[in-house]
Amino acid sequence: MHWLRSLPVVLLLGCTPGTGALPAELDQRLQTEGIIHRADGQVFRYTYYSRSTRGNRWEDRDASIIVTPRTVLIHKNEKIGLEITPATRKEVEIRRNADRVTIAAGSGQSRVSWSFRPPEDADAWARDVRAVLQAEDSAP
Repeated sequence: MHWLRSLPVVLLLGCTPGTGALPAELDQRLQTEGIIHRADGQVFRYTYYSRSTRGNRWEDRDASIIVTPRTVLIHKNEKIGLEITPATRKEVEIRRNADRVTIAAGSGQSRVSWSFRPPEDADAWARDVRAVLQAEDSAP
């Protein structure tokens, strides 16, 4: 009967929501572009400017990342955290430090960064994210 005590924990773990679900049309677009890298359920260090503390603040966020030749998308299911395409007009910087990749976007007080440890080959992730920024913008 003591197995019943662990049942709520097992049920709770089985119901843990993921981060990789996307709306069908966005998923189809990314599939059509050709997914190079995808990592669901990653822990990102999200850094942002806070007026209340007059400086940078950070928090860990669970999210997913998808990289295609034309898009970098950081999202938690249908909620988009950051989308970068060749049409992106804000400043974007990609840094690689040991096993971490940092994607920073914006400038001044609107600058944010998303830093994570890719599941494999951080060099390849950084290279392929940079390639999105260098791609030609063929949008009208």
